[in-house]
Amino acid sequence: QVQVVESGGGLVQAGGSLRLSCTASGLRWVAMGWFRQAPGKEREGLSCITWNGGSSFYADSVKGRFTISRDNAKNTLYLQMNNLKPEDTAMYYCAAGDYCSGSSCASRGSNYWGQGAQVTVSS
Repeated sequence: QVQVVESGGGLVQAGGSLRLSCTASGLRWVAMGWFRQAPGKEREGLSCITWNGGSSFYADSVKGRFTISRDNAKNTLYLQMNNLKPEDTAMYYCAAGDYCSGSSCASRGSNYWGQGAQVTVSS
């Protein structure tokens, strides 16, 4: 049974940092990534990392501020978010799929998704 579970969201002041974690059980050798969706906006693919961690990709909106990483021994994906801005406020979702399509994790079928973690950045 596949389970994808995020943790680490919360409230932070502008300029602060948060780290999101995502544990994917029942999956191996998959690309993984982070998306976010703010109210009234389309879902945005933020970052994707290949199955072995050899390559990672970022959206322009987070490049230089966010860092994606993974620990395959722990089946865990991370997103270190620094210098957070109010416009980063959104629900953040972890996804597991087949490959990275730019900054988005994609699948030939469907991605596996976590339940989401709320990140709120106050000004």
